[in-house]
Amino acid sequence: MTTFTGPDGTRLAYRILGDGEPLLALAGGAMRDSAYLGDLGGLSAHRALHVLDLRGTGRSERPADPASYRVDRQVADVEAFRAHLGLERADVLGHSAGCSLATLYALRHPDRTGRLALITPSLRVFGSTATEEHYRAAVAARGGTGEEWCPTALAAVRTAFAGGAADPDDLAPLFHGDWNAAARAHEATRAGQSHPEAAAAYHGGGYDPAAVRAAVAELPFPALLLAGEYDPDPCPAAVRATAALFRRARTAVQPAAGHYPWLDDPAAFTRAVAEFLAS
Repeated sequence: MTTFTGPDGTRLAYRILGDGEPLLALAGGAMRDSAYLGDLGGLSAHRALHVLDLRGTGRSERPADPASYRVDRQVADVEAFRAHLGLERADVLGHSAGCSLATLYALRHPDRTGRLALITPSLRVFGSTATEEHYRAAVAARGGTGEEWCPTALAAVRTAFAGGAADPDDLAPLFHGDWNAAARAHEATRAGQSHPEAAAAYHGGGYDPAAVRAAVAELPFPALLLAGEYDPDPCPAAVRATAALFRRARTAVQPAAGHYPWLDDPAAFTRAVAEFLAS
């Protein structure tokens, strides 16, 4: 196990996949064991993935102070990770809720950030959240309600947006471009990789969305915001609108992909990200 010590003494673990120039990878969930990222569909053939287990997840220690799960406070962990690796600048990739951490890191340490890749990003840090219409539009984009799981999934969407407790298993197919055996196996690991206490604290404040929206316009380095065509949260239109806030950002929409685009079409995903990182 490869570890280093966070600023507050919490032992943090990471794994290295592949060879070449390091790419720091931050998991979503929020606060899910980074094992779900795998090797990002083979991206490790292009870059050495340095995949961090956020505090309290995977093999990293749980901190003494649960308030330190808050996303803005974990920026210091990412900076300690960069320093531990001896990198002058680091390219950073975030997935989903991990994009909030990646974005706040880039804003606090623009001089230490090379390129920023935000994969199907949570947009909460920008003050944007999905609506029920986004979910319905995602179902329409994939051809409507013909698949057997759609009625149950749409009922769960109605429940969730009415303030009820929707079963995550009912919603799960909406986040995959193809609800096939690989997607089902991936979802089967979710509960065991989750940390509900940490997830609840993650977006518990510490940032101002209006300030974030204004500040990303000043970032000097390139950013990629990659959306899945069928992803309801974030939908491609919301990702495009967010990318427009940046000074130097491009949007990529992976066809027929959901929230985990490296599962739906590994070749398309790795090509898009690798070409951006090499540009």
